[in-house]
Amino acid sequence: MSTPFYVSPQQAMADRAEYARKGIARGRSVVVLQYADGIVFVAENPSRALHKVSEIYDRIAFAAVGKYNEFENLRIGGVRYADLRGYTYDRDDVTARGLANVYAQTLGTIFSSAGEKPYEVELIVAEVGAAPQDDQIYRLPHDGSIVDEHGSVAVGGNSDQIGTYLGSRQRDDMSLGEALRLAVEALGRDSNGSERTLTADQLEVAVLDRRRPQQRKFRRVLGSRLAELLEPPAAESGEAAGSEASTEESGGEPGRGSSSSGSSGSSGSSGASEGDDAS
Repeated sequence: MSTPFYVSPQQAMADRAEYARKGIARGRSVVVLQYADGIVFVAENPSRALHKVSEIYDRIAFAAVGKYNEFENLRIGGVRYADLRGYTYDRDDVTARGLANVYAQTLGTIFSSAGEKPYEVELIVAEVGAAPQDDQIYRLPHDGSIVDEHGSVAVGGNSDQIGTYLGSRQRDDMSLGEALRLAVEALGRDSNGSERTLTADQLEVAVLDRRRPQQRKFRRVLGSRLAELLEPPAAESGEAAGSEASTEESGGEPGRGSSSSGSSGSSGSSGASEGDDAS
């Protein structure tokens, strides 16, 4: 009778974790950012049918990277949990924290089971509150642990580099356009240091908007609205035109007029900076 091959529990868990991490790293990244009016989800996803970002319940949304069939099963299970709990008790009893606990138990059980492979997924569960300090964002790695995140979080691909980039630039008072452009800049940074320009056709964008009067705060950002938000704010051309008009009225000499023209161009640059801050 042959002796069975022995692997220590520590080595077995390490091998399973490495297997799951490699599968997750092959997926395109997803970024979640808090901004002044809610939470924005931005994923590099050219598909219009297979979503990485989805609504779970009134104030709760879900984002994932990894194997689509695995995180889609988890999403469906989360929707069923939320619907049943909201129907049995009250809609306010459905929370991101409760949903994250359910996902953590499921992922942890699968990860520690020797009978099946670990899920190659990493999840984000977010809930928008009545005020920015009430927002909740939870990240759930493949092993079922829960990480309480604040401000910004990235999963999949080169998430460490993206997360560092976001952490030094994200602000809670950002507008939706500013947050979206920052997320796209971060997603375009490759691990080798090069940068890519992502277009609206390559992105999946959704928000939990606390200002919506409806009970359901989730909405997708598509088409012309997405393209508009991705465009940097235009320079205040009216301010530059006003500077030129005042120069002409002052009756300056032709030689000084060219100097004044340069001054008005400088004024236009100043207007562009102010426009960036305001958007």
